[in-house]
Amino acid sequence: MKKLSIINYQLSIIIAALLCCGTTFAKDQSIAYIDMAYILKNLPQYEQANEQLSMLSKRWQKEIDAAQQDARVMATNYQTEQIFLSETMRTQREQEIVKKEQEVLELKRKYFGQEGELYKKREALIKPIQDEIYTAIQDLANEKRIDIVKDRSADPSLIYMSSKLDISDQVLHKLGAK
Repeated sequence: MKKLSIINYQLSIIIAALLCCGTTFAKDQSIAYIDMAYILKNLPQYEQANEQLSMLSKRWQKEIDAAQQDARVMATNYQTEQIFLSETMRTQREQEIVKKEQEVLELKRKYFGQEGELYKKREALIKPIQDEIYTAIQDLANEKRIDIVKDRSADPSLIYMSSKLDISDQVLHKLGAK
């Protein structure tokens, strides 16, 4: 019994020491927050890049819609003419319809797939802006000796933060935005 109470006492001391050390380390760290959505909204180059991406997306979607419409027309025509066609002609028309539908799928993949044109264009336009923002945040954190910078727009668990911890406007200023 005496051994258990000594062990409990030692554990209590160890836990208390760890808690003290943990709070000491936490006090030494400075934290700031940014609102990435706010920063991006206030960067003209980001808005321009989004506009370019939107225009490309619409143009490519029109091309896909036109190809889909062609495939539908081909299928509708086939349905109405099917009884008048020979077996060879039916097979040929079915193959043409399948080929057209495959072309539509290929266009979708080419433009909007994981490694599609839209993804590549987004990388080319947005990545440099993100890198510039990251560099500005890193520079600001080094200047102000900030250890941790969190994005409050990406943190759903954040309920409240003091406005003095928000450095979003300072990041925008560093980027030369108004």
